[in-house]
Amino acid sequence: MAPTPNLHFLFIPLMAPGHILPLVDMAKLLARRGVKVTIVTTPLNAIQFRTNIEREIQFGSPIQIELVKFPNVEAGIPLGCENLETLPSMDLRENFLTALGMLQQPIEELLEKLEPFPSCIVHDKNIPCVANVATKFKVPRIIFDGTNCVNLLCNHNLHASKVYDTVSGDSDQFIIPGLPHKIEMKKSQLPMIFRPGPNQKLNALRERVKESEVGVHGIVVNSFEELEEEYFKEYQRVTGHKVWCVGPVSLSNKDEVEKAQRGSKNSNGGEIETQQYLKWLDSCPEGSVIYVCLGSLNRVTPKQLIEIGLGLEATKRPFIWVLRGAYGRDEIEKWLLEERYEERVKGRGILIRGWAPQVLILSHRAIGAFLTHCGWNSTLESICAGVPLVTFPMFADQFYNEKFVVQVAKIGVRVGTEVAVHFGDEDKFDEGVQVNKNQVKEAIENVMGEGEEKDKRRERARKYGDLAKKAIEGGSSYLNMSMLIKDIIHVN
Repeated sequence: MAPTPNLHFLFIPLMAPGHILPLVDMAKLLARRGVKVTIVTTPLNAIQFRTNIEREIQFGSPIQIELVKFPNVEAGIPLGCENLETLPSMDLRENFLTALGMLQQPIEELLEKLEPFPSCIVHDKNIPCVANVATKFKVPRIIFDGTNCVNLLCNHNLHASKVYDTVSGDSDQFIIPGLPHKIEMKKSQLPMIFRPGPNQKLNALRERVKESEVGVHGIVVNSFEELEEEYFKEYQRVTGHKVWCVGPVSLSNKDEVEKAQRGSKNSNGGEIETQQYLKWLDSCPEGSVIYVCLGSLNRVTPKQLIEIGLGLEATKRPFIWVLRGAYGRDEIEKWLLEERYEERVKGRGILIRGWAPQVLILSHRAIGAFLTHCGWNSTLESICAGVPLVTFPMFADQFYNEKFVVQVAKIGVRVGTEVAVHFGDEDKFDEGVQVNKNQVKEAIENVMGEGEEKDKRRERARKYGDLAKKAIEGGSSYLNMSMLIKDIIHVN
């Protein structure tokens, strides 16, 4: 597509890793089409993608980063914490939400200085103050939801029907109405917006997020139509929203350098460690390794992590296990040391503490399964790589994603979690363990083992991986981005 000199898209991601990375990938794809793109974030959040963007600029993309100050002092958040992942305590969640609201004025001041003036704002739906900015400056506003059409349709139909109020107990099943497939849920598995807690500020924010969807020009989704076409069409029909599926955006990272750098705060993407992982994977047979990562905001209890570790050990299969975040870290490290776990699995098990080059690892031929929390980014990255999933959902949209992966796409096997443990509420979860080591082992064997059913699951996963690549390389998602650009040209 020819450059469009007067078109200028402003991207404003939420300050959390799983929200920043896909919106940055989407911004890159748009800029590669000749559209000027500005990504607005705070200084510490820019670190994890600055190297990637500088590389885009070197290749001629009209993309830039503009910084606004994060209001640490004003919101009562310690200096050095500008991201949901880096909060030293979950007691500061309210402060973080307050800080997001305070970004309205610096965003407005930035907007007035930009040349050309922005034609469109694409923002994470969890920053509802952007709605006020767009209204004030009369700029078309597009929401980035960060999930998929399955989640959007499930939430819309649940809000409309209130069917969850017809069941008495948390463990009672009900069918979500109006879906293309029969999907049953338990009340205990629903996102927090359907189970408001005692925190009035958090509940109020969720309501503001929902209200900010009114008046949007449309919604961009990190998915592709071939994966969830019926849900995409039905959501558009029942809401009247314009929806553009433009993913999987992680496929914008084509070569090994891009994949290794994606999301890394280290400018060389932890090059030495990454090469060590790849060398080890090169020595493993095709499809033999289990990759385990339970998300950038991993809040699994130490007791549950121990059961996962024991289940991995019991499979006798090679694995890479990523341990993220600070929650319960001392306790799990104590167990690893006292039980000499790393010695016991030496040679067939690698533990990565902190960040890992997930897209790069998943795309390696040796990976045979991904044990995941079912966050949409991770789920889609596994689909892109043609890798079947072992599902361990925890909260938010993750139980919907599990139902879709296991029942609809039929490319995954569930471990067996039944109750959502919402972000920040882990200490209130008395049991500490939802699934034991035997369930972990059994689910992995159901994906990794031999047999006709397992072969068919692997083949379906490969097929979806091929469809994902075609969608982004001139197929449905490429065309949808063209339609989005033309739409914004028309309204301007």
